[in-house]
Amino acid sequence: MLRKFVFYPIFFVAAICWFLLPTKGLAQSAIQSFKLQDIRLLPGVFNDAQQTDLKYMLALDPDRLLAPYLKEAGLKPLKPNYGNWENTGLDGHIGGHYLSALSLMYSATQNTETNRRLDYMLAQLKKCQDKIGSGYLGGMPGGIAMWKDIEAGKIVADTFALNKKWVPLYNLHKLLAGLRDAYLIAGKSQAKYILLKLTDYIDGISRKLTDAQIQTMLISEHGGLNEVFADVSVITHQQKYLTLARRFSDKQILDPLILKQDHLNGLHANMQIPKAVGFQRIAEVGGDENYGKAAAFFWETVVNNRTVVIGGNSVNEHFNPTGDFSKLITDVAGPETCNSYNMLKLTRHLFEQQGEVKYMDFYERVLYNHILSSQHPVHGGFVYYTSMRPRHYRVYSQPQVNMWCCVGSGMENHGKYGEMIYSHNESDVYVNLFIPSRLKWALQGLILSQTTKFPDNEITKISIDAARPKPFSIKIRYPNWVQPGTLAIKINGKAITVDAKPGSYVNLNRKWKKGDFIEVKMPMKITTEALPDSSHYIAFLHGPIVLAAKTDTTDLDNLIADGDQFGGYRARGKLYPLSDDPELVMNNTDLSQVLKPVKGKPQTYLAPELIAPDKFKKLELIPFYKLHDARYMIYWHQQSSKPQVNQKGE
Repeated sequence: MLRKFVFYPIFFVAAICWFLLPTKGLAQSAIQSFKLQDIRLLPGVFNDAQQTDLKYMLALDPDRLLAPYLKEAGLKPLKPNYGNWENTGLDGHIGGHYLSALSLMYSATQNTETNRRLDYMLAQLKKCQDKIGSGYLGGMPGGIAMWKDIEAGKIVADTFALNKKWVPLYNLHKLLAGLRDAYLIAGKSQAKYILLKLTDYIDGISRKLTDAQIQTMLISEHGGLNEVFADVSVITHQQKYLTLARRFSDKQILDPLILKQDHLNGLHANMQIPKAVGFQRIAEVGGDENYGKAAAFFWETVVNNRTVVIGGNSVNEHFNPTGDFSKLITDVAGPETCNSYNMLKLTRHLFEQQGEVKYMDFYERVLYNHILSSQHPVHGGFVYYTSMRPRHYRVYSQPQVNMWCCVGSGMENHGKYGEMIYSHNESDVYVNLFIPSRLKWALQGLILSQTTKFPDNEITKISIDAARPKPFSIKIRYPNWVQPGTLAIKINGKAITVDAKPGSYVNLNRKWKKGDFIEVKMPMKITTEALPDSSHYIAFLHGPIVLAAKTDTTDLDNLIADGDQFGGYRARGKLYPLSDDPELVMNNTDLSQVLKPVKGKPQTYLAPELIAPDKFKKLELIPFYKLHDARYMIYWHQQSSKPQVNQKGE
């Protein structure tokens, strides 16, 4: 049974106010995303993942997440801190993520417990802020004293510390972002009150610092502070917060990007991606053309030169040299989930400004192959590193034990699957993703339902329920992974001529009425994709879906993570020698002739003619997002010159 649509007036008002707020120097986005409360996921893998995430979130204890804030305010906590990253210096960062996750999940599902917890968290945080009295709020131990030192000009920064504290600016960003989301997404006015007082506190201190001092602070990881400050300028219509956003933009990263220079080799990847999100937001709000150029170039160089087949990037949290991805194969610490979380934020902003299909193609690739695969489908738990090393595996978090960054962003990821399925302009609807869902566009009196088993099936059906017959366009994404001339569309059962090419939108303009329906067939081919350095490692895709092979379930040490602060999220099991890995024998091979579909198993293939040696010939290629609790192959070496490995197989 489908869940009943429930629309809350406060959500609606917040959404309208957000879209109508003026920007300076830059036109309103041509394309806008719907708010999550306008979308409901229908039965399918994304709805299942959302519900799994909800259970994980509700297993957490808000009083334990609030404990760091109460202690810093001089109040007695009701329960002790969580452990792991929540009592070793980064105390409170998960609390910030939790505000965002609750806001997203409440908007997406109308779950009453998430709403109750959000109200409770905000009430307790306000109590802490009122007790401190200055406007400051934070869970980091010694935060009040640290900010007094900074105000006095005492600043010592390195990559992961500021004044000997563990990334306090990054921690602050999670709280500010959570408060922003509680206001803009969940419509909580109390969150706005706390957000503005805290932002004013930071602004007050920053006014006593030179630009050079602030740039010194920004050597330390600081998340997307510039993005939140730009958002606050929109919420308040006050220029001073946009000025703050510009001052908190890292010039060492910004300036080369403006000149289209890629100096990212070796840098900590997830320190840079949120900065680029902030650059784009400043461009949108303030009309800063150079900031927009920097954000767009950052996206291009990361996606085209630094991204692997699942849509993720980095090894051991750092960007690879563009010409050498060997560490991706030898190291166990592959793409970090937080990186993809932030790349999707940047992608959303760029799509809304430019409307290009390449952004949605990338968004889809990441959503299925990295984000969906990063949560265990049964017991929940989030993945930090997705290993690309052949025959290695992933580790999953536990709700009461692990408090990594990818746990915080993970709780958010699976609550906002609806955010980009559809978009709109003034009168038309864009169908961006092929996910079972229902859209209710109240302003236009339109309900649009999408039923599909994609990607297990190549067809999606879109049903229209318009309050009254009216002309408008439904724009269907023509993905680049569909071959030219093969996309097929029927309206009310009658085939139409598709006058569009891959990488565009098919514009279906007519007077739509209740009962109309569209069927879209998107033929999916098996293709291969090499590592970005064009080495002899390749991966398989079926359409946008990465195919992987489950090799075995041996030596899965710490499959469920322990509480080790900096090792619990690494797959510490035995490294199998690369010299013993299965290989591919491919010489201009026609994949359609040699990959054999497995009957009764959608998107599952055998490739006995391709895989060597014989003991691996029965391996099945399946969608990576369906593969869990096992070692696997994503990248395969083509028979030629094998890589040099040491005695440990590294």
